[in-house]
Amino acid sequence: MHRSLALAPLSLVAALGLALAPQQGQAPGYTDTPLLPGGEWHVHDSRRPSPVAVQSFGCGKAPSDAIVLFDGSEASLFAWQSDGGAAKWKIEQGALVAGGGNLSTRGAWGDCQLHVEWAAPTPPQSDSQGRGNSGVFFGFGRYEVQVLDSYNNKTYADGSAASVYGQYPPLVNVALAPGQWQTYDIVWTAPRFDAEGKLASKARLTVLHNGVVVQNNVELTGPTGWVGRVPYPTHPERMPIAFQDHGNPVRYRNVWVRELGNPRQKEFMLPDAVLDSYAGEYNKGKFTRLPDGLLSIDLGGVDTVLHAGSPTRFYALTTDVQVEFDAEKKLALVTVGDDFSRAMQWEKK
Repeated sequence: MHRSLALAPLSLVAALGLALAPQQGQAPGYTDTPLLPGGEWHVHDSRRPSPVAVQSFGCGKAPSDAIVLFDGSEASLFAWQSDGGAAKWKIEQGALVAGGGNLSTRGAWGDCQLHVEWAAPTPPQSDSQGRGNSGVFFGFGRYEVQVLDSYNNKTYADGSAASVYGQYPPLVNVALAPGQWQTYDIVWTAPRFDAEGKLASKARLTVLHNGVVVQNNVELTGPTGWVGRVPYPTHPERMPIAFQDHGNPVRYRNVWVRELGNPRQKEFMLPDAVLDSYAGEYNKGKFTRLPDGLLSIDLGGVDTVLHAGSPTRFYALTTDVQVEFDAEKKLALVTVGDDFSRAMQWEKK
């Protein structure tokens, strides 16, 4: 918003260091206005990068920068896994149907915007937590936004539809009748941990249910769960998103995600069998399995955590170390930077 300075005394304008007109020969804005907190940008700074243009295609449709996780096609099912293998949920009339255990993404996500459409079974069966129960999980099953048929269905408040399960009831109940498609638009902020694994900042959730804000940037006390409270466990910032199979054939469709913040390299959680094939003693060092789909590399007695950027390539967040594995040949190519032509060749013992 542009606010006129015509009524402000010139002495006040000067005291605040405000420019009366944009600098000539540059982009609109100023370079002699007060610095914003952090000291990098001035107010209305002409040098500050403009937002990247993103095209929106209407309510519920994936914007141009989104990653579509499920669009009703068989091909999109490959973005998902069950117990480290192929997805076990079936597609019926373009919708994923819960059944066969929990379903999780192969990719890992940190701070993000997630759009999900879901429908409870009809006719309704049972009541309370036995009626149309499922869930949307962040942090690989740790943090749940409850999915439940809450239309004329009494249950405990922090277990109803769009609750942060066991912690925060929704601000209002906007559930539709079973069989009708409903929407969740969720903004997830992942917890952060310092180098020693101590909690630096808690997870946060904002949830819109059918377009209505029902969770407003709430701070999670820790992982969600039934009849209990547990402290935050140390884990990576980026983890798979998951849907819960709670024994009810809840349907999902039109699922897409936008990772928030600066663009980052892709990250995956690989099956345990794949990680086990990479871990072990090599002639020039050692790779060790870590929890949550991570490996560590021992370089001269210093352990560095590695994240999966593809089924065969890993990278470190704190250094430029990258590793390409060839399990069949029992080789690991270790390099600093992207140039694998100069990589060290490690042979597995």
